[in-house]
Formats: sequence, C-alpha cells, structure tokens
Amino acid sequence: MPTLSDFSATTLDGADQDLSVYAGKVVLVVNTASQCGFTPQLGGLEELYRTYADQGLVVLGFPCNQFGGQEPNTEEQIGAFCERNYGVSFPMFAKVDVNGDDAHPLYDWLKSEKGGLLGKNIKWNFAKFLVGRDGQVVKRFAPTKEPAALTDAIEKALAA
Repeated sequence: MPTLSDFSATTLDGADQDLSVYAGKVVLVVNTASQCGFTPQLGGLEELYRTYADQGLVVLGFPCNQFGGQEPNTEEQIGAFCERNYGVSFPMFAKVDVNGDDAHPLYDWLKSEKGGLLGKNIKWNFAKFLVGRDGQVVKRFAPTKEPAALTDAIEKALAA
C-alpha cells in the first residue's frame, strides 16, 4: 500500500525532494496559488506550521496554475511572493498539475485515497490533504475550509 514516502517532488529551487524525509510526521499537503481569492490562507497555513512544527506537523505547498490561471508566476517569483506577503517558511514545491493526464503522481494518489465533491478531482486552489504519521491520508478538506478550522484534525493526527 503506497504512502507519502513513496513519492518525490521538485522544490521551488529545482531540487528533487524525496518525500520520505517527512516519514513519521503529520503532513498537510495543499495546492496553492498566489492570485486566488483563497491566497490569504497562506498566512493561516504558516500559522499552523509554526504552531505545530515542534510537535511534528509539516505543511507542503504545491503551486498550481490549473484553476483560472491564478499561478502564472515562476518558481522564483512564487517563493518571493509567499515569503514577502505571508512569511511562508514551510516547504514549497515547483508548480504541478493536480488534475488531468499530467497530474503529479502524488496528487493522483491523494485523490484516490480521499475523493471530494468532484469525485477524485480537485475542485480549486487550496484543497488540503492531511496525512498521518504512518504516511496514509487521514482527511481531505475543501478549498473553502480555513486553516484555523483544521486544528482539531491536526491535533488528533499528531496525538495518534
């Protein structure tokens, strides 16, 4: 049975990152965009990360330009924007597709584990997947779900 550790992704600076480095942690995977109505959630995601990082939480941001062209920036611009405007210090990755034939394998797996309102497809930017310490998907959250509303689920996963 696949786990988060079976995947890798390219970081914003172009390095290949094996996601097994997050084994044993609770991971929140989020598809982000810098020109979306939900973009201010980056601040809430950073707050979650800073609050719970010492207990084992990591947030992984995956920019995506599939929804209304809301992430037209380069990886360098994305990193600067997220840090400058929201103080983002959690790991950010290179742009990915989350739906369709070119979807990143991580997202194919996440969607197969927890479907949403559109079946297996991601509805919009800022869909969130909570992965437990065992590398299995615990829960999926809609783009409209504010990061602060995830604290109970995160605390439960951290305690498991």
